[in-house]
Amino acid sequence: MTKTILVTGGTGMVGRLVVDRLAAEGHAVRVLSRRAPEAVPGAAATLAADLRSGGPRLAAAVEGADTVVHLASTPTGGDTRSAANLFGAARRAEVPHVVLISIAGVDRSPLPYYRTKLRVEQALADSGLGWTLLRTTQFHGLVQKICALLAKAPLAVVPLIPLQPVDAGEVADRLVALATREPAGRAADFGGPRVATFPDLMRCYLRWSGRRRPLMPAPLPGRTMAAFRAGRHLAPAVGRIGFEEFLAARRPHPRRGTEER
Repeated sequence: MTKTILVTGGTGMVGRLVVDRLAAEGHAVRVLSRRAPEAVPGAAATLAADLRSGGPRLAAAVEGADTVVHLASTPTGGDTRSAANLFGAARRAEVPHVVLISIAGVDRSPLPYYRTKLRVEQALADSGLGWTLLRTTQFHGLVQKICALLAKAPLAVVPLIPLQPVDAGEVADRLVALATREPAGRAADFGGPRVATFPDLMRCYLRWSGRRRPLMPAPLPGRTMAAFRAGRHLAPAVGRIGFEEFLAARRPHPRRGTEER
């Protein structure tokens, strides 16, 4: 059965993949964007509304939706207020199902952004709505961006922590499956196929990019880094595409040559 599905954050990396997959299955997809509407392939409509302020535009966006997939987030703040406005509007519109993406280990790390994500999770659980929560590990694209940033320095200081990057497309597939079913509460966490140390992922990035950088693995101090070193952000391995495969798909014939210590 086809559904009317509203996707917040539908112009983002994962959001566009979710919209594309939902549309391919025949669902009527609305995309909610804070800025002026832009065309999103597959979307039946792109609507402008600011989640942080709510109001009639948000109410109109959720009206008649069978499911809301909440992907919008910003590390600069405002997620708790945005979630409260969205969940309130969904409740008033009697939306049957809200799907939320979150991060593995948000309840086991003192990182402020993780604490905010945990508050959003709790707000959904307390909202009275039918809900599904999917926690995932870090996306390959995020790890690639951090590696690129670290590689700008003459000496790449890399945190000595484990990571389990996951493919955004595989997460999008899982979100679509959850969004088109009945509310399931907390779904099983979704992690990438392999756990590797950040320095090893950095070495992989350097081989792929052809850069030459000495590495200095560093056990950085603080409670947040201690939580990461303990693996509190890891999840069961579900995905099939690892970091090397992700990079290889973006450059079939990388230049060779790195330096490391």
